[in-house]
Amino acid sequence: MHLLNVKEVVKDFQNHRALNKVSMDVPTGSIFGLLGPNGAGKTTLIRIINQITAPDSGEILFNGKKLTRNHIFRIGYLPEERGLYKKMKVGEQTLYLAQLKGMSHAEARKKLRSWFEKFEIDSWWNKRVEELSKGMQQKVQFIITVLHEPELLIFDEPFSGFDPINVNLLKHEIFRLKDKGATIIFSTHNMASVEELCDHICLINKSETLLSGKVSDIRSQFSTNLIQVGFEGDPKHLRSHLNKRFEIQEINENRISTAMIKLPEGCRPNELITELSYLTEIHSFNEVIPGMNDIFIRAVESASGKKTGYE
Repeated sequence: MHLLNVKEVVKDFQNHRALNKVSMDVPTGSIFGLLGPNGAGKTTLIRIINQITAPDSGEILFNGKKLTRNHIFRIGYLPEERGLYKKMKVGEQTLYLAQLKGMSHAEARKKLRSWFEKFEIDSWWNKRVEELSKGMQQKVQFIITVLHEPELLIFDEPFSGFDPINVNLLKHEIFRLKDKGATIIFSTHNMASVEELCDHICLINKSETLLSGKVSDIRSQFSTNLIQVGFEGDPKHLRSHLNKRFEIQEINENRISTAMIKLPEGCRPNELITELSYLTEIHSFNEVIPGMNDIFIRAVESASGKKTGYE
């Protein structure tokens, strides 16, 4: 079940191809990470989904039907570059934007009051936007984005400019929206947030899809066959007597020492456990699964054939 299907979308701007046959499937009810370096094509794809621009070829399906202008009322979009009318009062502006999304004045006012209470910003209702800090304005724009309870929410760097307390507040609300049935596309450079929030990802680089799928499957795909072992005993004894098939890459000596050991191709972890059991007392045994930050860098560097310098 996919809420959104992107099928071989192509978009050209003068002499630049922004998207080159990009495809991805966004499962219904998931938090989907849209990732890529600056200039990869993420923003162009988001603009196409939001009907701001159109693809040159390919198609996008929303709930199995071709994406049309009417779907915009079922989508909420929080862009990275925020845009509120500085001179308008907060309450007046939020009511106006809610009605543009098809809500009645009475319904919008009721839901806005509820959100303002939840975010503890009741006192901002009659303030002009220009009187608010950047973080305050972002809270207001988040509320505007989710107020009409759209099926699809697109958040582009939603935590930018927030302190840790407000980041946690937004994360809680994002999970709550997912639990209520929303499908969320989450675009960010923060790989820690991807690991914490996302079920699936699509990685775009130089206008093309590099990776797409479940986060757990992609992390397994990039496995380095490294095992971290906690053990009690003499590290020198372990290093000198461990079967040469197993490469010890690092040992940290302590009361309970740790070793990073690389499995040879085709070797199962149980074989290492058997070997270690003759040499030492094992306290822990864990496969080292690469984080999304490492995967991001490795995938982009592999595709470009050179170091990216991205950190």
